[in-house]
Amino acid sequence: MLNKIMLITYPDSMGHDLKDLHHILNLYFKDAVKMVHILPFFPSSGDRGFAPLGYEKVSEEFGDWEDIRMLSEEYPLMFDYMINHISAHSPYYQDFLEKKDQSPYRGLFIRYKDFWENGMPTQAETDAIYKRKPRAPYVMAEFGNQTQEAVWCTFGEEQIDLNMETEEGKRFLEENLRWLARHGASLIRLDAFAYAVKRPGTSCFFVEPDIWELLGRCAKIAAEEGAQILPEIHEHFSIQQKLACRDYYVYDFALPMLLLHAIYFKNSEYLKHWFEICPRKQFTTLDTHDGIGVVDVRGLLPDEEIEAAKEHLFEYGANVKRVYNTEKYNNLDIYQINCTYYSALGDDDNAYLLARAIQFFAPGTPQVYYVGLLAGKNDISLLEETKEGRNINRHYYTEEEIGREVERPVVKQLLELMKLRNTHPAFDGEFYMLPCEKEQLILGWKNGDSRIELHGDLGKKSFEII
Repeated sequence: MLNKIMLITYPDSMGHDLKDLHHILNLYFKDAVKMVHILPFFPSSGDRGFAPLGYEKVSEEFGDWEDIRMLSEEYPLMFDYMINHISAHSPYYQDFLEKKDQSPYRGLFIRYKDFWENGMPTQAETDAIYKRKPRAPYVMAEFGNQTQEAVWCTFGEEQIDLNMETEEGKRFLEENLRWLARHGASLIRLDAFAYAVKRPGTSCFFVEPDIWELLGRCAKIAAEEGAQILPEIHEHFSIQQKLACRDYYVYDFALPMLLLHAIYFKNSEYLKHWFEICPRKQFTTLDTHDGIGVVDVRGLLPDEEIEAAKEHLFEYGANVKRVYNTEKYNNLDIYQINCTYYSALGDDDNAYLLARAIQFFAPGTPQVYYVGLLAGKNDISLLEETKEGRNINRHYYTEEEIGREVERPVVKQLLELMKLRNTHPAFDGEFYMLPCEKEQLILGWKNGDSRIELHGDLGKKSFEII
């Protein structure tokens, strides 16, 4: 992979479709963006593309495979593969519902009657599961013969879990990974990867050693097609370190909250500790299509400091309220806070540019979410219109709007920072950090005779690049 900045965007968030996206990238962001993560562009029944019907087609509203091919010729692309689940409206699950045991796809799904010794988990087994709902993770499948059966469902009811243990499941995985790699994916993001291996009596989350066999299988398939994989896991930072020790790419989901804490309280100590121990083969983020991670920073910030940062975000952030993270806005995810990063910093240009400069000098390859690319504020209108908490950070930009946004001083300066990160040869060398006061941060890169340093001042919300 290139050690250049990767944009994260939906296929219809910068313009109306993939053709618009390609045009806008080339018109405004050619120097700032060198790789693109296109969020799910397949036909889907929910969760903004993360409940795919399958992977063979590009959703017609976004374009077709030719649009993807043309993008891939100029930008290395990352695609999503929802390794844990498939849409409840997919032809595979619908065939299973119709034909039950006669369906050729019956082995794709995890049936409670086969998984649990007594057909359903005990209360102790349910309590042990790492889950997003306050009950056992299943839906009742209603079959064509009028019978019912519990089927594993970790997330929303449109996302039915897949069985990675059966021959059908293994074949389904291989066929789809090869298809994506052959159709333009340089990197395949394994969405919700840690949930994909399940064992009775465990948390059913990152189950070792079994999870390593699955990851190795995915990596081997992708490598045979000239692609790489990126497992997506939100949890304790030690999991990312385990992955890194086995030479896999990882996400730095701890950085967003650590950096907010540093800027809020003018204290770089926790952030510097993370830079000392964090993986080097990683993608850094400040913002994504999801919220700002909280669970990822546990153990790096004391619990009381995490709570202080959360409280400060709601007080200091612009147009962000606790209620946006409640059932009223269809959002009970305790692991994340829904807010744009710019608004989390109070729509403060100086604080935001300092945060981005630190990200670009941090160990790893930077990713910038499309809303962050344009220093976007919380979209309260979209949030209220849809009552979906995550939509506060999922604004739809027209080309005309982007043309106006790129003229803002904060966006102009951000694009210059991105261009520097993409072109300075020192970033292809080694990261280092120099001792300094807790309100300061000195980060550097050296590569042969080439060297570059960031001197950041958290108190003044300013920085200098030397």
